[in-house]
Formats: sequence, C-alpha cells, structure tokens
Amino acid sequence: MRTIEEEKASGAGWRRERGAPSLSEVHSSIAVDPGAPNWRKAAAFLGPGYLVAVGYMDPGNWATSIAGGSRFGYTLLFVVLLSSLMAMILQALAARLAIATGRDLAQACRDAYPAPVAAMLWLFAEIAICATDLAEVIGTAIGLNLLFGIPLEIGVLITALDVFLVLYLQTKGFRWVEALVITLLGVIAVSFLVQIVMADPVWGDLVRGFAPTTQIVTNPNMLYLALGIIGATVMPHNLYLHSGIVQTRAYHTDSQGKREAIRFATLDSTLALLFALAINASILILAASAFHAKGSTEVVELDKAHALLHPLLGSALAPTLFAIALLCCGLNSTVTATMAGQIVMEGFLNIRLAPWLRRLITRGIAIVPAAAVTIYYGDKGAGQLLILSQVILSLQLPFAVIPLVKFTAERRKMGEFTAPRWLTAVAGIIAATIIVLNIKLIFDVLAGG
Repeated sequence: MRTIEEEKASGAGWRRERGAPSLSEVHSSIAVDPGAPNWRKAAAFLGPGYLVAVGYMDPGNWATSIAGGSRFGYTLLFVVLLSSLMAMILQALAARLAIATGRDLAQACRDAYPAPVAAMLWLFAEIAICATDLAEVIGTAIGLNLLFGIPLEIGVLITALDVFLVLYLQTKGFRWVEALVITLLGVIAVSFLVQIVMADPVWGDLVRGFAPTTQIVTNPNMLYLALGIIGATVMPHNLYLHSGIVQTRAYHTDSQGKREAIRFATLDSTLALLFALAINASILILAASAFHAKGSTEVVELDKAHALLHPLLGSALAPTLFAIALLCCGLNSTVTATMAGQIVMEGFLNIRLAPWLRRLITRGIAIVPAAAVTIYYGDKGAGQLLILSQVILSLQLPFAVIPLVKFTAERRKMGEFTAPRWLTAVAGIIAATIIVLNIKLIFDVLAGG
C-alpha cells in the first residue's frame, strides 16, 4: 500500500486522498510471485473475471436470448457477439482504473466529485444493486419452482438463506468464493452442451448467425430484440464489482508490477467473458433449434421454455438440465451482487458494515417487493417485476459507464496507465450506444405498459 506522500505525488487529479482499500478483509490476500513465469502469474489473476462474467448470463438475460432464438432462429447471434465485445472493453477499463489508482469505481467517484454529486451517484448505484438483487431473487425462485415444484413465493423467501453461504465462503478465503462460482459455471456449461446436442442445431445456419446482416436493422421486431440483448448486457454493478475484486491480488505497485497486473487482469476478464458469450449464445442456439425450427416462435417466459423442451426434444432430461442451469445462474448472481453491494456502500460512503448485515439489508429490500408481488399476482407479476428491474438498471447505467470512461482517459488520475486514445474513443462509442439503446428500451417498455 502506498504512503500518503506517494498518493499526493501521483494523485493531483483527485479531490480527496485515497481511503481504506476495497474489500479490506480480502484485499491483496492472493499472492502474485513477481519472479514466477508468466503462466503462473496469469493463473494467480484467474478468477475475478468469472465472477464478473456471471452478471452477463444472469436470469435477466435469459428471456431476451430465448425470445430472440425462438422468433428469429440464429440471426441474432451476431448481436450476442457484439454485446460481448462491448462488455470486454468496459470491464478491461474497470480493471485498469483499479490497478492504476488503487481505487475501485465507487471510491474513484467519491474522490473525484463534489460530495453532492458523489451522493447522487451512490444513490443511483444502490438502486441498481437492489434492482440486480431483485432479478436474481426472482430468477432463483423460478429455478427452484421448475426443479422442485416449490411455489414462487416460498422460493423467494428461501433465496434469503444464501446470505449464510456467502458469509461462510468469505471466512474461508476469496479463492473459495471464486471456486464456487466457477464450479456452478461449469454445471451451466455442461447443461447447455447436453441440451444443444439433443436439439441438433443446423450448424451451417448457426455459423452464419455470427455474421452481421442488414435484416437486424430493417426488421423492426428483430431490431427491438437486438436492442434488448445489447441493453441487458452491461450491468452497472459489474463495473463496480470488477474494480473491487481485482484488488484481491497482491501485485507489486511499482510501474512494472501494475503494467503486468493490468495485462493479466484484462486477459482474465476477456477469457471469462468469452465463456459468458458461449453461454448466452447457447441459450439462443437452444431456443432457435428447439423452438424456432419446430414452429414455436413466441417463447419468451422461462417457465414456458422449460415446459416445451420435453415434448419438442423428446427427453425429460432437457427441461431438468434447463432448470438446473437457471438455478445455478441465480445462485451465482446473488453471490456476486452481494460483493458489488459491499463495494458500492464502502466505496462511496466509507462505511464499513459487517458483510452479513450488508447482505441482509440489500436482500430485505429485494425480497419484500418480490415476495409481495409473487404472492399477490403469481407468475405474471414476477415476470413484470423482472422487466421493471431491467428498466431500473438501464436508467442507472450512464452514471457508472460515463465516469469510468472519463477517469481512465485522464492522465492526471491515471498517470502512465492512461487508456490509449483509440481505446477511450471505442469505449465512448460503446457507452453512447448502450445508453441510447437503453433509453429506447425504457420508452418502449413504458409505451407498452
């Protein structure tokens, strides 16, 4: 950790000096041997990217991929690829900011802006965390319902118990958290691989689906779903999360150490997001080959997709694997949303709450509306609440993306690790595109409502 003098010398662009490190209980807890070969260093940085990747395949993303595949076959695979490339660039910037400045995105906002502005950004970030948690609660409850027949309202309450799992894993060490997430990701991948083999996709059409086509823009219905896929991809909490958990690595804070850390952290997140791309593409491929190819072109709801898999694929195993994958996605997402909430509260306010208390607060805020709606309205209400959570996330997104791109472009803050101009330009275009698409989605949802 740098001295105050070093901080002042290198941080002329900040209003406030750097405070306590992000996630102090696990900060720099995973050793990185500076004398080790590159493959060993890369292995030491392996993990945070996969926690981030979870947010790109959470239950909120499933509906758009299933709808896109069932209605338009493999055509929108290009959009899945494009949105993943956007995510890779923004997450690379989040890691760069953290390693170069020693601040996560929340801390950077607190230290760069006047107190009223920082307070506003904190409020928006907290709303986004609660909306994220709400989506994970509903997704996990749907998974429990499909797999075990547990009513949604009871499933929502059961999800509150994962606070004890998160608390236990944090006491064991951060590698245990990463191990759980990667194991569940492995289960998800195997589940979809088996289902895709059963569905027997048309491989030629599948490959062509990754190529761009003017039809995506000229067909209004296809464009709407394409916007949905892109708009639901980059979640605000992922940018806060990545900039916090990358600092669990004990890299050297000299110029060479930071340069290596940025390189290996970027490699980790890029490979992990390629994995997320494979999962999201698998969801769309499964919908295209199991639903679209057999005439079921209006499949949107997760429970409807689950119900149709058995008769269309002729195997009871397929819907079971679908439900297992959804449950694993929900569990994974709740773990990472917890840490994102901790990073946001500690980073903006410098308030240190016990992880279990922080978890109970955010969980309670998410569970109360989810339980009330599912008890009163049932499945339909839960689906509408899921849509509302995505709209709330869309509204908050600019308040995370714009500061990130701005900070990483400023030499006074980043020093020699300032993002290259071409990278800032590309990130700026991505940020503007995502924001415009999200605004359009919000208006569409309001108009539809």
